[in-house]
Amino acid sequence: MTNTTRTEIIAVGTEILLGQIANTNAQWMSEQLAINGINTYYHTVVGDNLDRIVEALEIAANRSDVIIINGGLGPTQDDVSREAFQQLSKMSIVEESKSLEKIKAYYRKQGQQMTSNNLRQARVFADSLVLDNQVGMAPGNLVEYNGKKWIFLPGVPKEMKQIFTDEVIPYLKKMNGEMIIQSTVLRFSGIGESALEDKLEELITNQDNPTIAPLAQKDGVTIRLTAKAEKKEEARHLIQDVKERILSQVGKYYYGEDDDTVEGTVLDLLRTNNITIGAAESLTGGAFSDKLVSLEGASTAFKGAVVCYDEEVKRNVLHVTSDTLANHGTVSSTCAIELAKHTASMLNSTIGISFTGVAGPGEVERKEVGTVYIGIYDQRTGYEYVESCFFQGDRAQIRYRSVLQGYNLLLHYLKNS
Repeated sequence: MTNTTRTEIIAVGTEILLGQIANTNAQWMSEQLAINGINTYYHTVVGDNLDRIVEALEIAANRSDVIIINGGLGPTQDDVSREAFQQLSKMSIVEESKSLEKIKAYYRKQGQQMTSNNLRQARVFADSLVLDNQVGMAPGNLVEYNGKKWIFLPGVPKEMKQIFTDEVIPYLKKMNGEMIIQSTVLRFSGIGESALEDKLEELITNQDNPTIAPLAQKDGVTIRLTAKAEKKEEARHLIQDVKERILSQVGKYYYGEDDDTVEGTVLDLLRTNNITIGAAESLTGGAFSDKLVSLEGASTAFKGAVVCYDEEVKRNVLHVTSDTLANHGTVSSTCAIELAKHTASMLNSTIGISFTGVAGPGEVERKEVGTVYIGIYDQRTGYEYVESCFFQGDRAQIRYRSVLQGYNLLLHYLKNS
């Protein structure tokens, strides 16, 4: 096996295709392979049908070097993974004596009559490497055919994991050498995926090791850096070098990596700089505050919030002027900045942030659904800013995107102030 070995995982089970269970076995195996420097190129799912399994195996044989078949080793007539490979390879299937005795001993111990179909679980390919199943009945099996490695594993997760950990990984590592694959996810806000990719076009085009993979996600844009090396320190060095080159071009949009969140980074900046914040939430209805107070340590920076959904609350509690309401309306930049200012003053917070807009279902004050204004006011400096936004989507999406943009604006203000 070389460092460019193509590994494929074939999950056998109609229940996966029907959506009755998720293919978590393949996810777990891929994670373990990556940790140990082994490349997974393909995931395949096929139902419990002999002809379709044979077809999947034929495709895998033409494109992969190591093929892991997970499932279809049980006692019932639809467990036909072995039969499918036999049809492809013409290899003989035999009963493995150690596994056969384990199955019989289990039923003796339980005081139960063993049905004959349970003998199917003891079958392996002749002259193959039997992989010991210490927590179940059907053993795993490793076969070499036409220069490819074929690994058969039971579908029961605890059985698969034990065999994979104890038998498969050591075998593949011995072939592959001591290699590891390490990934780091860089997180960005305030820039779209296409713009980020455009700024990093040369780096992405010439990528090698580590690889560079931009991805748009719900809370922003990420870049996954994945390095392969013999040692963790070498992989970290490779990742750090490319990370620095990326941040030299788009660092102003960067806020963290891996499990970091934009709200967590904002809270860190608030606490580090001894800054407090209060919020006035109209269309967001407390969603901005909920994200913040869900974080440990929020009480050191968050003063509180006013959910000012109704116009009377804006007027009587947060003292938005009658002139503003009459001439500009509640959905306006003027209202947004007054809400931010008066919230900061009333809550005695360094910064006030406000959200007002139209989440739907219909227009408000002749403003179409998706119109949003986010205001920020800093009592220390007198800084004031209003972002006029337009968000597509349903009511929940508009509110969510408004909150996210509020955190993006705070992040960039706090980083640069």
